[in-house]
Amino acid sequence: MAQNVLGTELQSCSQDPVTGFYRDGCCNTGGGDVGVHVVCAILTDDFLKYSRSRGNDLSTPKPEYGFPGLSEGDQWCLCASRWKEAFDAGVAPQVVLESTHMAALEYVRLTDLEAHSVNSD
Repeated sequence: MAQNVLGTELQSCSQDPVTGFYRDGCCNTGGGDVGVHVVCAILTDDFLKYSRSRGNDLSTPKPEYGFPGLSEGDQWCLCASRWKEAFDAGVAPQVVLESTHMAALEYVRLTDLEAHSVNSD
């Protein structure tokens, strides 16, 4: 079983909308996942606008790809490098640590993820 950044079993990120590189609801990764979609984030309008400005429009539905379009409050498996880029820009969304794959730690410090955790104080 895959592990999360806390060293425990990776939990589901979202089934509605269904997320993950493999569209299994989890932020699993593998050889074909070039973007490393491993950070389970709770999306905000600020992040969605930022992502669109960087060339990745996550808000617009793309039915031909089975993509519903995302809104504030949706949970989604983000590319680790995009989350880090948003973090550096001051617009990183909150994360669910239990649902964030340990591979995220190759791109982002655990302390930064913890500071943006839905469970942080």
